[in-house]
Amino acid sequence: MKKITILIIALLIGSFAFSQKMITRSGEIKFDATIPGATDEVIGTNKTVSSIFDKTTGELVVQAMVKSFKFKTPLMEEHFNENYMESDKLPKASFKGKVVNYDSKTGSYDVEGDLTIHGVTNKVKTRVTIANDGGKLIISGAFNVKLADYKLEVPALAKKTLSETAKITLKLPLETK
Repeated sequence: MKKITILIIALLIGSFAFSQKMITRSGEIKFDATIPGATDEVIGTNKTVSSIFDKTTGELVVQAMVKSFKFKTPLMEEHFNENYMESDKLPKASFKGKVVNYDSKTGSYDVEGDLTIHGVTNKVKTRVTIANDGGKLIISGAFNVKLADYKLEVPALAKKTLSETAKITLKLPLETK
């Protein structure tokens, strides 16, 4: 019995010592649905994004609270939360996927997985850059989403300023925990 207990403790310590998981709670996602040439920018930024990245498997999970997006004007923020995103009913946006063929080196990688916005999940594939910054690993990238793919409709009155496609930009400064 004593040998089994020692073996279990050794395995647990070993798994924690060699853990390759990195996390952040201060990631940033920018949502830009501005029509080119529009007088009002439709840009929201969330600087409290949580993420976990497993360097051994390449698995990546990202989660953002919808109400944490901040806009230029309070009215725009209100419309975003109440009229489009329905953030009281659907408070989170998330991504769960994998960095394909990650090999612990800095560079550009494909990422694919499931993106959930407004309660709708779609498969996405994009490129990200992974860079070292001191003790941090920075994952950054950008991709476009069609709002209609996530059951987000642009009302006729907003079509002069709100695009039917949004550019999503992310920056995740990850640390070993």
